[in-house]
Amino acid sequence: MDAQTLVDERGDLWLALAPLWLDREPSERDYRHMVEVIQSHDLTLEELEWIFRLELAPVLSRHQLSVAGAWQRFDDYQLMKQLVAHNLRLKGWRRRGWALFSGLTTLMTRHRWTELIERVAIARGQLPR
Repeated sequence: MDAQTLVDERGDLWLALAPLWLDREPSERDYRHMVEVIQSHDLTLEELEWIFRLELAPVLSRHQLSVAGAWQRFDDYQLMKQLVAHNLRLKGWRRRGWALFSGLTTLMTRHRWTELIERVAIARGQLPR
């Protein structure tokens, strides 16, 4: 897959989910936007989990751990460059390695992800409110 295809297929989803890694709790508006973008993609909850763990967390968790990381919002252009570069290399042993360590890279945002996935499931009629 080339860079433009990645941006076309995942770009809006990646940018919508990026606020999960900011140094603030996502607002109701953030969560609504994330659910809307997720709903526009034909992805299962399991596929979303792997996107969270393998495509996003390895890049965005570095921002959380960096003293000079983004705290209030990301530079979308720079973030997209980082995500595309990471995902173009996400094959073979790298994919397996990130899968193995994904528990660590998602640790700080797991509670937010759980909240989001519950909202997605409710929007899809898969969970009672």
